[in-house]
Amino acid sequence: MPIAVRLLPRSLAARTALVLLAGLVVVQSVGLAIHALDRIDFARLNNEREVGAQVAGIYRMVADAGPLARDDELQRAHLPAGFHAFLTTVPVLGALRPAPEPIQRTLLHHLFAMPMPLRLRPMQVVIANNLAGRMPSGPYDGEHPPGAPPAPGHGLPPWRGLHPPGPPPDWMRDRPLERHRPGEPIAGLGRSFAIAMQLPDDNRWLTVRFVMPLADPFLSPTLPIAFLVMTTAAGLLSVWAVRRLTAPLRTLAIAAERLGRDVNSDPLPENGPTEVATAAVAFNTMASRIRRFVTDRTLLLTAIGHDLRTPITRLKLRSEFIEDEELQARFLADLDELEAMVSATLAFGRDSADREPMVPLDLNALLSTVLDDAVDGRPALADRVGFAAPPPSVTIQARSLGLKRALTNLVGNAISYGGGVQVTLRTRDDGHVVVLIEDDGPGIPPDQLDRVFEPFVRVETSRNRETGGTGLGLSIARNIVRGQGGDITLANRVPHGLRATVTLVA
Repeated sequence: MPIAVRLLPRSLAARTALVLLAGLVVVQSVGLAIHALDRIDFARLNNEREVGAQVAGIYRMVADAGPLARDDELQRAHLPAGFHAFLTTVPVLGALRPAPEPIQRTLLHHLFAMPMPLRLRPMQVVIANNLAGRMPSGPYDGEHPPGAPPAPGHGLPPWRGLHPPGPPPDWMRDRPLERHRPGEPIAGLGRSFAIAMQLPDDNRWLTVRFVMPLADPFLSPTLPIAFLVMTTAAGLLSVWAVRRLTAPLRTLAIAAERLGRDVNSDPLPENGPTEVATAAVAFNTMASRIRRFVTDRTLLLTAIGHDLRTPITRLKLRSEFIEDEELQARFLADLDELEAMVSATLAFGRDSADREPMVPLDLNALLSTVLDDAVDGRPALADRVGFAAPPPSVTIQARSLGLKRALTNLVGNAISYGGGVQVTLRTRDDGHVVVLIEDDGPGIPPDQLDRVFEPFVRVETSRNRETGGTGLGLSIARNIVRGQGGDITLANRVPHGLRATVTLVA
């Protein structure tokens, strides 16, 4: 059996609940992943817009101060956390490369969209992304700061995109600010950026360095908790629904087990959903047919047995006129055997139709009574009849008269064919009680161990007609025990002997 099959729960309700819970977890996880990706995109765009507004505010503060007061204004300014700004004669960008177009578009949008006089707008703008994830350090001399690569002209590397002062470029007006398109790479998240803006009236550059914060997919810290709470609540609801839906199956199984113990058990209620009601009707119909079959069989057996008593009695009377004493003895012996078979048949019929109620029963006391009765009938075997070990105190639900008859039959067989009997009483963890009835007789051929439970079947090597058996004793015993939810099995002992195992429901 595959390991996955062995790991599955045994009940249908548990398996259905497991499948529903697994599907629920998968759906919730996919939904959470989609939500997280959407929040990442939204948080990234929000971070870019916030950073763009902060950069535009820093530039407006420095540009409004005038050429002579800009250094002092920059020194007194309280910049946002993670922002660094300084004035140099050339852009101080360090070992950078051009920033992604979406970030450039966001920053430029805020710079050109911010209300300010046209004369204060930056003459050139350079935006770069620090792939190294760190910012260059060291003093700046205003001319050649550390990390500024040499370049011709104004000291600008040839790859830097420059934008003249004035209104926003046409591409910004034609393409409004938007999110990244699906599949477009998100660059620069959590990395250092730098933007250099040339002031229009003193030809210096205002360089602002900042770190773009990582986008948090969970803006609310309670989102994972809410996810767990919803998953747990939906899981509990699924388990409850599955148990409600599979409850009719459990009811049907209990009814089938009850029918096996008592053919006259109460019928199932024929209500509920259509499928359940249909199954209940079919089960009740089946139970009714079984009861009718058992009743017909019982009536047939008792009728035949009763009708045979009269001719047997007449034959016994007529045998008195037989002059040959030996022939008369054989004739009467055959009639006695026939009468014993008829009596056993009537007893079998009575046991099949027995409606004795189930009552609490002390099994230990019942076994003691059966053994005492067996010793009273054969006092010479008193030392060979008894319990193999002190029995525990066990109370079961059973039909006392029927169970006593079945145990008496088994104990009597053990004494008759084994010369003694040892009884062992055990309890099991699964709620069953086991009674072992063992003898030291010749046993039964292995191929006959199940067949001897059939009516009128005898094993000629040990259970022959000379013992007075009719072949119905084991059938009656098993019929009684199975009618109370138990069973009887036979097994040979080593080196010889027979063991009858009676299993009862506690």
